[in-house]
Amino acid sequence: MDRSSRPPDEPDEGFAGEAHGELPPRTARALWRGSAALVLAVPGTSVLVAGAEHGGRLPLSLALVLSQACALRWQARVPVAVLAANAATGLAVWALLPAVTLTGALLAAQVTLCVLSAIRPRRVSVRALAAMCLPAPLAFEAGGPAGLAVYLLTVVLAWTAGQWRRAQRERTRAETRRAVVEERARIAREVHDVVAHTLSVMVIQAGAADDVFTQRPDQARQALRAIETGARSALGELRLLLRAFGPGAGDGAGEQREPGPSLARLDELAGPVRATGMTVRLHREGATGALPAAVDVAAYRIVQEALTNTLRHAAGADEVSVRVTAGKECVEVTVVDNGRTPQGRSAGPGAGRGLVGMKERARLVGGTLRAGPLPHGGFEVAARLPLEDAS
Repeated sequence: MDRSSRPPDEPDEGFAGEAHGELPPRTARALWRGSAALVLAVPGTSVLVAGAEHGGRLPLSLALVLSQACALRWQARVPVAVLAANAATGLAVWALLPAVTLTGALLAAQVTLCVLSAIRPRRVSVRALAAMCLPAPLAFEAGGPAGLAVYLLTVVLAWTAGQWRRAQRERTRAETRRAVVEERARIAREVHDVVAHTLSVMVIQAGAADDVFTQRPDQARQALRAIETGARSALGELRLLLRAFGPGAGDGAGEQREPGPSLARLDELAGPVRATGMTVRLHREGATGALPAAVDVAAYRIVQEALTNTLRHAAGADEVSVRVTAGKECVEVTVVDNGRTPQGRSAGPGAGRGLVGMKERARLVGGTLRAGPLPHGGFEVAARLPLEDAS
């Protein structure tokens, strides 16, 4: 069954796996031993005390209590059957030794009800709760209002404890799914930034090499070398991403690592763009080398994407200015080109994955980003990334 079509109260595969006995062996043994010890300690002691005056009934009563403890071994696999068996044997114990309270005689059934409530759909556990309330008149007959209140309270508490555990597991699964989605989005942003920028530069350089291949072969070779350099750089970043996001991330502490995205590499970032004939002016102010890692990477990726958008969308642009200002409270990044703004290049909701990705990067570090055409021509991307909110 697809997850999207599963009813709201149906457990997912991991949760249902526990209901079918797929708990880790150590966990299953611990659950059985704990619940069995509780049953042997409480109803078992009560039977020994109450059966002292009924010697003939004591062996059978003890055998029934022992069978309840043994049945708990399968409560995670078939909780409904175990609940029915423990309820029947509990009522038999109470019938043999009325001095044992009904609540104590049915303790094993209440434990199973708690497990059932945690691992089965709510509609099943509600029916089990109603079935466990059926002996309530017997509790009233034996112990009066106090006996009735104690019995109903313990049954409801057992069911509620199971529901609390179920809600806790569902919350954990939701957090896990959200973390997976966020990590996928993060990987997608990184891959997009690396691949889109490099391919845009390579396409422009390949076109330039084709135009001058016959007349100016030296310039064509220069463009081809720039394509090779850009491709090697992109492959290096992709390898870095694979190591960072792979299952062995963090294991190779002693191995040599390639430098990651950083404002310290702005000159490397601008190099391939300059090779296409575009003039790139870089201006830095403040201590840009001592930024939090999250802000450093976000600022670098914003500049990278802005340069990529200039190459792809700024018609007639031959100059782009990058200004990075690091203050005590924030880092400001501004990228401005002098191209014409064709129809469709805007900062609106449909402006494309690039602008959306830049805004998302700024938001993740607590910052803001605005992008749009300038009144006198050109396009501006301006981001403000606070240092105190970075994580």
